[in-house]
Amino acid sequence: MFEFRLEARCEVTGARAGTLVTPHGIIETPVFMPVGTQATVKAMTPDELAGMGAQIILSNTYHLYLRPGSGLIREAGGLHRFMDWGGAILTDSGGFQVFSLSGLRKVTDEGVTFRSHLDGSSHFMTPEKAVSVQEELGSDIAMCFDECVPYPSSEAASMEAVLRTTRWAQRCKAVHGRGGQALFGIVQGSVFEAQRLRSAEALMEIGFDGYAIGGLSVGEPHAEMYRILDVLNPVLPVDRPRYLMGVGLPSNLVEGVTRGIDMFDCVLPTRTGRNGTVFFSGGRLNLKNASFARDFGPIDPECDCMVCRRFTRAYLRHLYKAGEILAARLCSWHNIHFLVHLMKRARGAILAGRFPEFRDSFLTRFGEGGPVS
Repeated sequence: MFEFRLEARCEVTGARAGTLVTPHGIIETPVFMPVGTQATVKAMTPDELAGMGAQIILSNTYHLYLRPGSGLIREAGGLHRFMDWGGAILTDSGGFQVFSLSGLRKVTDEGVTFRSHLDGSSHFMTPEKAVSVQEELGSDIAMCFDECVPYPSSEAASMEAVLRTTRWAQRCKAVHGRGGQALFGIVQGSVFEAQRLRSAEALMEIGFDGYAIGGLSVGEPHAEMYRILDVLNPVLPVDRPRYLMGVGLPSNLVEGVTRGIDMFDCVLPTRTGRNGTVFFSGGRLNLKNASFARDFGPIDPECDCMVCRRFTRAYLRHLYKAGEILAARLCSWHNIHFLVHLMKRARGAILAGRFPEFRDSFLTRFGEGGPVS
């Protein structure tokens, strides 16, 4: 029920176009996955997401395990039915969220003891438990439980996490048994090239349906991220999907595609949208600024999303100043559409044999994407 087909590859850059076959549809890559942390992409309905071309969303194992509970979701018929989403779903393992709890958790080789951020209750998450929860959720793609270190991290601390992540990946693979559900391993190693290669080689020896790259976009300079992706690009299996976790800035997505990445996710489009910041072809705009009070143009004249077709920058600024919830909905809508269709445009350029031109044109105009003051 799960298959990856490589359709085209840019010989100049390594950018790839392919298809993922899942129990809930075929996904064209490269692809951006909107994040539905708690079984909902904030401010958006499933029909709206499907209407803008979203093919797959990400949901969070940690949050759904705590509330409402994976058992309840299983009783409801699985996560797809529970949230009424007909497309594919990837669930992360919860590892990043657990390790983000800092003082509220204790890590051992057996697993992680942590306290809930909701009520302080104590929980013990193991690789086996992380897989079991994701099987109950019924996602199309499950992730191995891993240990993510912060940036900066010492070589010793990072290496310890690499070894533990490898052992945990073996345990995840040993117990995973849900038919049709793919299981991805997660490459760790911070910004240390030798550790990244060691992690990737160990995971490939175990064998997974796909390979994710974790522990990036955690505060390191963009150049460091790209350096690690350059190291991994020629090493990861050509016939397996590659997923760069937690990356959503448009320039990062294009640079990631350049380095052979197929899948991305991030909360950035909805988080910044709720705060009035939107993507456009020339970078980012902060619509709360007074300069947009009488700007009767769309967010992005080159965008064909519903928001840009119907509403102006001045109107959106008014909604924010008035405290209207529609502001967050419309800006989130536009931002998700922007990233989903950026990946569709990248795919089209790869298939047409003109990806380097597409990349250079986009990055020249968007730059680093800093907000306009």
